[in-house]
Amino acid sequence: MEIMTKNELKKSLLLYAVTDRHWLNGMTLEQQVELAIKGGATFVQLREKNADEDEFLELALKVQKVCRAYRVPFVINDNVELAKKIDADGVHVGQEDMNALDVRKLIGSKKILGVSASTVSEALLAEKQGADYLGVGAVFATSSKDDAESVSHKALKEICDAVKIPVVAIGGISINNVDELKGSGIAGISVISAIFGAADIKEASKKLHTKAAELFN
Repeated sequence: MEIMTKNELKKSLLLYAVTDRHWLNGMTLEQQVELAIKGGATFVQLREKNADEDEFLELALKVQKVCRAYRVPFVINDNVELAKKIDADGVHVGQEDMNALDVRKLIGSKKILGVSASTVSEALLAEKQGADYLGVGAVFATSSKDDAESVSHKALKEICDAVKIPVVAIGGISINNVDELKGSGIAGISVISAIFGAADIKEASKKLHTKAAELFN
């Protein structure tokens, strides 16, 4: 994709889908990603913790092809070298991974850099070091990330107020609780099971997109 403006990036974060092959149910990951995008996912992160390097590369190329066809930003979780290798749109790193400054040096100024944060100080540092957006959570209890720290909705709003870059809320978000995030200042929601664990991925994505657009646009 061509370089996005800050406003374009912010809009693309409305419904941020994070992959998980736990719920493939006979489908391929790229088929599921395509259904999610058709339903309304606006951003895709490949996050497959149990894939080895060769498998991850193969998955990345297949999912990237789908995202490019629909002109949806595609980032790789944690693996900076692989993101560079396939010319992904960017990378997302956690607090336990490389610091944002080092990642920015490796990927250059034109790629998207997302950083996980759970406190105002982490958020401000990530912004200072070159992050384009923040993933903040877990805002609700989640089984997808066992080590996720919980972030109160008050803290979420404080982070949004403290930084100038867009913030995506993550962790346990579903169609049933997303209303609780209204007024927090987030640009969008990041979900895994609410899309990929749904019986109808396209319909689940559509409902989440509609709700997010009502709440966060």
